[in-house]
Formats: sequence, C-alpha cells, structure tokens
Amino acid sequence: MNTIDLDSTIERSRFGRLHLKVVLLCGLVILFDGYDLTIYGATVPAMIAEFGFGPTTAGLIGSSALLGMMLGAMIFGSIAERLGRRRSIVVCVALYSLFTGIVAIATNPWELAAYRFVAGIGLGGVMPNAVALVAEYAPARLRNTLVSLMFSGYMFGGIAAALIGVGLIPAFGWRSLYLVGALPLLLVPILAVMLPEAPRTLLRRGRVDELRATLRRIDPAVPAVGDIVAAVPDRASSPVSGLFQDGRARTTLLLWTAFFMVLLMIYGLLTWLPQLMIRAGYPLSSSLSFLMTLFVSAIAITWCGGYLADRFGARRVLIVSYLVAALFVALLGALSESSILWVYLAVALGGGTTFAAQIFANALAAQSYPPHARSTGIGWALGVGRVGAIVGPLLGGVLLTADVPLEVNFVAFAVPGVIAAIAVALLRNPQVVEPGREVSPGRRPTAS
Repeated sequence: MNTIDLDSTIERSRFGRLHLKVVLLCGLVILFDGYDLTIYGATVPAMIAEFGFGPTTAGLIGSSALLGMMLGAMIFGSIAERLGRRRSIVVCVALYSLFTGIVAIATNPWELAAYRFVAGIGLGGVMPNAVALVAEYAPARLRNTLVSLMFSGYMFGGIAAALIGVGLIPAFGWRSLYLVGALPLLLVPILAVMLPEAPRTLLRRGRVDELRATLRRIDPAVPAVGDIVAAVPDRASSPVSGLFQDGRARTTLLLWTAFFMVLLMIYGLLTWLPQLMIRAGYPLSSSLSFLMTLFVSAIAITWCGGYLADRFGARRVLIVSYLVAALFVALLGALSESSILWVYLAVALGGGTTFAAQIFANALAAQSYPPHARSTGIGWALGVGRVGAIVGPLLGGVLLTADVPLEVNFVAFAVPGVIAAIAVALLRNPQVVEPGREVSPGRRPTAS
C-alpha cells in the first residue's frame, strides 16, 4: 500500500496555481484589512467636525478597534484549530466588512466605538488564519517569500485608503469610505468556494478524498490511492496551554515580547509621525507624504526581505530588520534640520523596515509552532502585540504633552526595536519536533 507523506509533499512541491490562488485570496483579504484600519485616521477630522467630540473621545474610538483586534486575534486564532482556517477567514471577513459598512449610519460617537470594536474583532481574527493558511500550503523554500508577498497587501490597503480618501471625502463625505469598506462582503462567497481548507483540517475531519485531490494538484505524482500520514505532536488539553508545552514556553514569551515592541513602534509612528515632522518644521503636505513613503518602502523591503529570509533564515533577517528600524527611527530626530532627501531616506528605511519586520515576525511565528497550534500561536502573539499598539500612541501623546526635545520622541520609538531584536536573538532557530504520526481515518498506520 502506498503511503503519502503530507508534510514532505507540500514542503518539496513546486510553486503552482494552487499556491498562487491561496496567496492572492489571502492577500486580498489582508488588503481590505489594511484599508479598513487605515481609514479611521483619514476620517477623524470630519467625524470631530460633525459630532463635536474632542481628541480624548477620538482616541477612545480608535482604541476600541484595537481592543477588538486583540480579542479577535486571540479568539479566532484559537478556535480555528477546531473551526478550520477557511471558515474562520470567511466569518471574519463577513464580520469586519458588515460592521465597517454599518459605521456609515452611526448617529453618535458611542455607536462609532461599538461598530469599530466589532469590526476590529473580524480584523484581528483574519490575520493569524491568513498567515497560517499560506504557511501551511507554501513549499519550505518559499515560505517566507509567500507569507511576505501575501502580507504586503496590508500596505497596499493603507495606500488605497489614503488615495481613495483624498477623492471621496471632499465629494461624498467621510461616510463614503466606510461604505467602500463593506465591499469585501462580495468576496465572502468567493472565499467560501475557492479558498482551500488547510490540509491538516481535511485530514483531521476525514475528508481524505478532498485532501488527496488537493495534494495531486500540488504534485501530480501523488498516488491516487494510499494512506495519508502527517507528523503531529501530542495535543495539549487547551489550544492556549499548548503554546507553553513541549519546550515552547520560551519561544512563546520571546515572540510576545517582539510582537509587543514592534507594534508599539508601528502604531506610535502611524499616529504621531506627521505631527512630529510638523514640529520639526515641515508643512502638513510634506508630513503626510512621509506616511506614503513609509508604506511604499515597506512593500519593497517586505518583498526583498522575504526572499532573503528564505535564503538566510527568517530569524537572522528579522534581527537585522529590527536593528535597522531602530537606527533610522532614532536618526529622524537628528536629521530634522538636514536635507529633505536624507529625511525621506530615514523615513523609508526606519518606518518601512518597522512595518516589514512585523511581517517577517508573522512568518517566524508560523514556523515556530506545529500545525495544530499555528494559528493559536500567531493569534496570541498578535493579540499581545495589540497591547503594544495601544501603548504606542499613548506614549507619543505623553512625550508631546511633556514637550521633550524632538530627538527624545524618536529615540523612545527606537528603543523597542532594540528590545525586539534581543528577544528574537534569544530564540532558538524555529525547528518544530513532531513525534508520532497522524494517519488518514479508516486506515491503519503504515511505515513511511
């Protein structure tokens, strides 16, 4: 009887149409995710003008989405191990699309906060599952590259939000951006039909014929009949407790530290970079263009870094990325009176590498956990990171209120990058040991 090794079949496969479909569909999901999260900053001034609330209330509304994202990443990262990757992604896309569109009919600030909170749950829940699904279908030699390509959709979404906002807000008002944010509802039936389920989920549920057909699409040499086996570790009694078993506690805590620090940097810079550059003497138009520079450079660095991570290891590339980000973010304060070209270069390398580093961190987390705990591991790392996303804007606000020198503001956002680099340096190289074999239901285990 032939034996089909699930892991080696996928890891040694050549990049093909199925891989491309998974990357494109998940990338499209992440694109709308990036769009949805970015439009709040573009619409805050118009919201304040209409509803008459102050900066504190605006901050609470923004934080409600981040809180929802934290809970969504933890909840859907965990239950996806039972619910399935595809179903989790479909539910999350429907959730964030629906409640983003409902924001357009909000009549007071508290409705805004409630709708943004629920949308945030969907936004947070889709990320770990999209990363895990791409990682589980990717050939081993291209895993970092494909995860990076998929996740760059997030930056494209941010750019789209900025460009669409420039055209729609003056003509149709701030609510129009949220109606556009409901368009992914059209994507839900496409995802439900075209997005493949994770191989492990198919095996666990006994959908062996579907799994075999999927593997034959990846590698036509796969036998038409035979047992399908997959390495699998002893399962934890709880998906979350599994992150601390079998020697994974150290990895989990260090990843949480890195995610917390880099998301603190990202959201601190997203919130305060324009204001800090205005304080440095640049006009508002130039200050906003710094954000666009950040997004564009992040895409280029992500693509190059993903390729390098597959050649030299995600851990090494991530450490270098954190250190480069910290260096150039710190230099921004010192370069404020230098040539504008030097400032743009520092923004591109500092801010762009910070964003790219978070994408590499997702890829590293995907490699650091066995398949049955992968979306849980990524989801909880992102959830803890969202606490950093809340702390970052608060830290910037405290520093601006204290009127500290400009250089201190940028150094404060650079230090977390150094801490993240140290945390990743202390990680062991991701190598999941998976004793035992999981066999397609209805058959006895056979030797591989």
